[in-house]
This record gives sequence, C-alpha cells and structure tokens, in this order.
Amino acid sequence: MKTLNIDGLTIFEIKVLVQQGGKFVAFPNTVSVLLKKIKKTSTVYFIRPEESTFKYSAYFLFLNLIIGWWYLPWGPISLIKSLFYLFKGGKDVTLDILEILNENLPLYNPDIHYLQTA
Repeated sequence: MKTLNIDGLTIFEIKVLVQQGGKFVAFPNTVSVLLKKIKKTSTVYFIRPEESTFKYSAYFLFLNLIIGWWYLPWGPISLIKSLFYLFKGGKDVTLDILEILNENLPLYNPDIHYLQTA
C-alpha cells in the first residue's frame, strides 16, 4: 500500500504527529468505463495536524463527478458513497496503517541517557 507525505519521517515522528491530530486517509473513487464499474481506493495520504484534506480530495472529487456515474443504475449509487467520504475528508485508515507500521518496522527507542544529569 503506497503512502504519500511521509518522506523522511521516522515511525516515532509519525506517532507523535498522529497524537497531535495527524491522520492517514484514503479517498474512495468510482470510475465507470462503458458497461463496467470500477470502484477502488486511492493511495493513502498522511495528513499532518492543521492540514486540510481538500487539496488531496479535489482530484478525486472531479474524477468521480465526471466519470463516476455512467454505469447505470449502480454508478450513481456508488458515486454517492464515494462523495460521502470525499466531503467527509476521506476515509480514515490511521489505525490500520499504524498497525502495519508496528508489525513491519522496528520500534524506535531513543537513547536519552545523555540528557539525564546525576
């Protein structure tokens, strides 16, 4: 699963940013091609605290509005579900991503013995 906006961050820094209000979100989208509906989820974006999700969801909003409703009758129904998550700010997948990070990456335990004064 590809995750964007975490370049250069350690797991420890990601956890701190999540505690401060950061989150991982995915934007569901529906694309209708001729007589076939393709429903998928975008790559996962890391949204930092105090950052808006609109700049990431705008592309998927326009994509859904332009080519998401063509497959009748299920295209408009899937489009409404996708729009719900887009206007909500994306589907929050923070817990899933943190679980994957904890399983696959080593735990960061900073050595702070040099900060202690005796």
